[in-house]
Amino acid sequence: MLDIKYIREHKDEIKKNCENRLSLANINELLSLDEQRRQAISKIDTLRSERNLKSKGKPMPKEIEIMKQKRVKIGELETELSKIEEKYNEELFKVPNLTHPEVIASKNEDDNQILEIFKEPTKFNFEPKDHVQLAEALDLIDFTKAAEVTGTKFYYLKKELALLEFALIQYALETLCKKGFTPIITPDLAKQEILKAMGFNPRGESTQVYNLENSDLSLIGTAEITMGGYHMGEVLKEAELPKKYAAVSHCFRTEAGSYSKFSKGIFRVHQFTKIEMFQYVKPENSEAAHQELLEIEKEIFKGLKIPFRVVDHCTADLGAPSIRTYDLEAWMPGKPNKEGKMGDWGEITSTSNCTDYQARALNIKYKKTDGSKEFIHMLNGTAIAVTRAIIAIIENNQQADGSIIIPEVLTKYIPNELKVIK
Repeated sequence: MLDIKYIREHKDEIKKNCENRLSLANINELLSLDEQRRQAISKIDTLRSERNLKSKGKPMPKEIEIMKQKRVKIGELETELSKIEEKYNEELFKVPNLTHPEVIASKNEDDNQILEIFKEPTKFNFEPKDHVQLAEALDLIDFTKAAEVTGTKFYYLKKELALLEFALIQYALETLCKKGFTPIITPDLAKQEILKAMGFNPRGESTQVYNLENSDLSLIGTAEITMGGYHMGEVLKEAELPKKYAAVSHCFRTEAGSYSKFSKGIFRVHQFTKIEMFQYVKPENSEAAHQELLEIEKEIFKGLKIPFRVVDHCTADLGAPSIRTYDLEAWMPGKPNKEGKMGDWGEITSTSNCTDYQARALNIKYKKTDGSKEFIHMLNGTAIAVTRAIIAIIENNQQADGSIIIPEVLTKYIPNELKVIK
């Protein structure tokens, strides 16, 4: 969340930013609630001070009665304050983060800027198949059994594709460990207060979150949530920064509202495995850390020799916690484009700089060498989202006979160093 003091002092800037980010935040309502909240707190503090002053020594009967009245009044004001703060927090969490000055301001999600392209789209001298056709022909994915056992948008990965998932995990972890990231396997559940603090809405019709009935727990959609909560309420030492984690988890998403988006096969599913990069850094280092995460994502997919492009999100496409977000979009020969022809770019990774937006809500600070404390900056980035990486690999590496070449960097992680699926 943003600092309310900053919102008070930069009201017009915040309103404009909310407009550019397509946010539903009502800044006038928020500031009105903020004023009511401060007035109620001031009244309570004054009454408590007066009551404490009178309680010293031996009060007269009349003074005791006055203190009782003040205690009742304090209780009434605290009840009123509780209601105000509930509405205040609800409005405050609607306000998105500030926006990096280099991000394009646009209300159209299609105005994302393309910064770089690695390799041209794959060309074939035969009619290419999509990943569903390839996988079913080689008995690598079973959607039918998954639908019977669990429901639609679930899947069984089989044989070489099951091995490929673990190979991708090992490849990502080895790459990240060499760069000073600490490997960690996180819980697949988190408390709803953590999700909310991280900027993920666990409630409402448009939520992407699965909630456990009769519980305050939710299934996570990304290890960003569990890693953000990892140092909740802590004051980290400046000397131990940056903290860099390579987090492995399952991810669960309802995909609510995605009915109009491309979702064939395993492109958009309810469960998948992901290796998430997460960093805690000093504020002055967050922009450099963001570039580092982007470069690692590029290195990983260059190693896989997958054609991709780097996209810089415009304001309409930024998530609320992020000041700036980059995506890698891989070329997917089996993904239909806007003209209805086969072949299009599809998101495979994302990296965001959330500055102190999440740290403020989770109360995560660091202590400087001079003894002062400041909110830390938090960043996240996808190393590998397994299902989409698999799509990119098998569609780009398919052969005329239906076989699939495994990227050379992955073969050492697969039994017998298998090079071709056939």
